[in-house]
Amino acid sequence: MLRSRSVLFCLGLMILSCFYTSCKSKKIITDASKAKVISSGSIKERYASIMNVKEKDLDNEKLYRFIDNWLGVPYRNGGMDKRGVDCSGFTILLAKEIYNKPLPRTARSMADDVKRKFEKDLKEGDLVFFDFEGQKFSHVGIYLHNNKFVHASTSKGVIISDLKDPWYYKYFSRAGSVKP
Repeated sequence: MLRSRSVLFCLGLMILSCFYTSCKSKKIITDASKAKVISSGSIKERYASIMNVKEKDLDNEKLYRFIDNWLGVPYRNGGMDKRGVDCSGFTILLAKEIYNKPLPRTARSMADDVKRKFEKDLKEGDLVFFDFEGQKFSHVGIYLHNNKFVHASTSKGVIISDLKDPWYYKYFSRAGSVKP
């Protein structure tokens, strides 16, 4: 009896210990890694690691701070705040805050309003569009680097994904830059 209480007490301490130490790391959710834990370094170091680029290639620190503040925010249809955001709402907020560019409210309207680009010509801040469930331009994200894009996923909230991930790539339909 005494031994089982000791075991339970030790188990409880281990669980609490894990809880408190896990709160110190920053989890960056990506589809490829599910949860990549990065606990040290500058914001540029963390994101350079995720996107497999050199830190010097990430010159827009304001963009990555914005993304860092929104990662993990849940998906909410029609949402545009930290309680929940949809893909076009997140894209609107990012484009306005980081690039000072207004966008229409829907992904479909955004797709009609971009200067189209080939995939190989994509640059940070360009928009990427997907056709899910047979709906033309039903999803939008913001291109980052090295085929990575940030978006509000219906199942995972705001995440970073890879355009070349077979699941996303089969639905990829258009890309382009916001017209001036």
